[in-house]
Amino acid sequence: YRFGIPTAILVPLVALFLQAFLPLRLHFFSIFDLPLLVVIFFAVARRSPVSGLLTGAVIGLLQDALTHQPIGVYGIAKTFVGYGASSLGVKIDVENAGTRFLVTLFFYVVHEIIYFAVARWMLSLTLRWSWQHELGSGIANAVLAVALFAVLDKFKQRT
Repeated sequence: YRFGIPTAILVPLVALFLQAFLPLRLHFFSIFDLPLLVVIFFAVARRSPVSGLLTGAVIGLLQDALTHQPIGVYGIAKTFVGYGASSLGVKIDVENAGTRFLVTLFFYVVHEIIYFAVARWMLSLTLRWSWQHELGSGIANAVLAVALFAVLDKFKQRT
């Protein structure tokens, strides 16, 4: 699939805006990672590893610019996820809700592990890891992804 230029630009920007400002007002929203969900959606829909890699890198770096973390931490993690999700999208059908749930859950955990590893061991940031929290957040993101992906499917254009 491909996407129109307005969709390819506006959807990630809206996700980044919501991710930056909604948790300030609605604290429970901090468990969601909308930019990650957008990376996964575009990566599996386009099914091109290079496109997924670039999408993850750009969205990750833009997300880094909106945080107080060093530039590149989200960029690295989302680049891996974009590449992996697009590579997986070539091999399996990611159009049904169950597959989307499992793919999102898997890549959410992969994203968090990469983020934690880079931040902790390369940048010496003080972070705590909690499997219960990460798994709960992963399930919440996967449930949101199923609904979000159904909405974003309306913007797909066949190639």
